[in-house]
This record gives sequence, structure tokens and C-alpha cells, in this order.
Amino acid sequence: MDLSQEDRDLILLEQIAEDPDVNQSTLAEKLDVAVGTVNWHIKRLVSKGYVKAKRAQRKKLRYIITPEGIALRAKLTVQYIENQMRLYRETRQGVKDILTEIKAEGYSQVRITGDSEIADVCQLTCLEQGFDVVDNDDLPTLEVDGYSVSRKL
Repeated sequence: MDLSQEDRDLILLEQIAEDPDVNQSTLAEKLDVAVGTVNWHIKRLVSKGYVKAKRAQRKKLRYIITPEGIALRAKLTVQYIENQMRLYRETRQGVKDILTEIKAEGYSQVRITGDSEIADVCQLTCLEQGFDVVDNDDLPTLEVDGYSVSRKL
């Protein structure tokens, strides 16, 4: 998982809001990073005033999101949604452009490779544009690789 700083902050703030007693190893699993990395992120959030850490037991910390942290979480959530909508619109437009070329070549069926939410967007766009999605190696293919879609054949 290749997350931006903002994505990591959002995940941390969401997890802390959900469970103030969450430990750093659980957070490390959620972020798919080392515990030391989570420790660095938490210390950074504490130093910026977004989170407070209080000792609950001898070796256990309780994290509390400050009002500033709540505001940051809201801002990051809005940014995340805006980015996802932009990605959705750009993917749909890119697929429409590819389908226009394919239609001009006389095809009404395509194949989609890749298994992700982006592939789902491709399939919906194909159906909306009147293309049947079939599994046939001889047809033009929309190849989904991460967040990009390209044409093969």
C-alpha cells in the first residue's frame, strides 16, 4: 500500500477516534508499515497538537484527538473524497476516449483485464457506452494496472 502523508494521518485519526486504546502494532498493521514508523507519525501528530497521548497503564497509552485533530480529520476526509471523485471522473473520461477509438474500428465488445475498483469503473463505462464486456483474447482489451487504464490490441 503506497499511502501519502495525508492518507496515513487520516487512517491514524480514524483508528484513534474509533478506539482511543488502540496500540501502535495494530496501527502498523492498518498502515502496512513498521511500528517505529507509526511511532514517528504519532509523535508528529502529538507535536502538532492533533493528538494527545496519556498513560493509561504502565506500558499502555491512550490517544485522544484534540479539537484541532478533529478539524484535520474532517479536512483530510474531504480531500480524500475529492481525490477519489477526481480519479473516478478522469478514469471514466479516459475509458470513454479509448472506447471511441475502438468503436471507430468497428468493435462493440471489449475485454477488461485487472481486478480492482478501477476495473469496475471501466466495466460500468463500457456498459454505459453500449459495449459488451466479454472474455475473448481476440478483442481490444482495457488493461487496468493500478490506477491507469491502457488499451491492448
